[in-house]
Amino acid sequence: MTTMRLPDWFAERVEPAPPETELRVSTLELFFDLVFVFTVTQLTNLLVQGLQDGEAYRGALRVLLVFGVIWWMYAGYAWLTNAVPPARPARRVLILLGMAGFMIVALSIPAVFDGDGMAFTIGYLLLIVVHAGLYMQAASAFARVIPFNLGGVALVGLASFAGEPYNYLLWAAAVALLWGSPYFIGQKGFNLRAGHIVERHGLLVIVVLGESVVAIGIGAAGLHVGFALGLASVLGLALAACLWWLYFGGDDEVHAEHTLAEAEPVRRTRLILGAYFYAHIPMLLGIVAVATGVKKAIGHPVDPLKPSAAVTLAVGVALFMAGNAWFRRVLGMTGNGLRNAGALIALVTVVLGLWSALAQLTALVALMVTVIAQERRSVSRSSLR
Repeated sequence: MTTMRLPDWFAERVEPAPPETELRVSTLELFFDLVFVFTVTQLTNLLVQGLQDGEAYRGALRVLLVFGVIWWMYAGYAWLTNAVPPARPARRVLILLGMAGFMIVALSIPAVFDGDGMAFTIGYLLLIVVHAGLYMQAASAFARVIPFNLGGVALVGLASFAGEPYNYLLWAAAVALLWGSPYFIGQKGFNLRAGHIVERHGLLVIVVLGESVVAIGIGAAGLHVGFALGLASVLGLALAACLWWLYFGGDDEVHAEHTLAEAEPVRRTRLILGAYFYAHIPMLLGIVAVATGVKKAIGHPVDPLKPSAAVTLAVGVALFMAGNAWFRRVLGMTGNGLRNAGALIALVTVVLGLWSALAQLTALVALMVTVIAQERRSVSRSSLR
């Protein structure tokens, strides 16, 4: 099968990507990530709105379904720029066009189930077309992906015309189709470069963590900065810092890059799917939930949280810790028991949140600091043996 060519007036010679050590994340990719993170901000607002309307479960379901669809396409663009670095003008223009698609998708998220479903579909279709046009220049194996992407957007488009509960079922079918497609597509033909994948996703996590920091400012907007608000803000920042430490505090990135670089191409693709697509899902959803919980806690830090807000905050921490343990396990890193135990204990803090938002924030920070400190102690003991 031959690779796709752009029209002559817009075509460019496809050159091999630079060697592994030279392919790093470009500023255009970071710019792209900022637009994607706007979609994460919209998901946080969607979850907050569900809590305010007393429909927490419906809000959580909507966030899960929408995130499932957009995360698939974000990962697709991360793989795209790994294979086709945006170093030439035509590629950059197309990536910017893809960013426009993500902007349309993001703007439609608040009412995607209430009238803006078709706008979401159009933006997503633009993402798919740009993605396919670029990727097919470098890898003919990508032709196996296109039918699944088109099937997913078709299901989302149909959902915009269906009422409840059929619209949710169609969205769920789209997520299942996209997430399950690697099983049918296979992993041959995608020669991914380890360093770029590790760096791109690490930078994404940093930017998304910034959402939890922004949530502190949004939650405190217009409020007098007294002792309780100041303490809650510091605890919210400390919670975000603990999430950062779990992901970046050790040498996990170095280990991940070495593991991926040493694997043969097919196994490397499987490891990337497991660690950087599937395992990052609970981590990113966890950050969204933490940002939502912190935003609700900052407004009335001394008062009890509503049950839905307390659960959201605890589940967010639990999802991130469990997802991070999963990520490490896929890449062969040991010593994940404390993180899994911490994820379970985090759920217990819901009881404290029903008494005081400050109490739950304090308990979650203390829990994560304990896990981090115990892990560091275990590493130190192992190095002395």
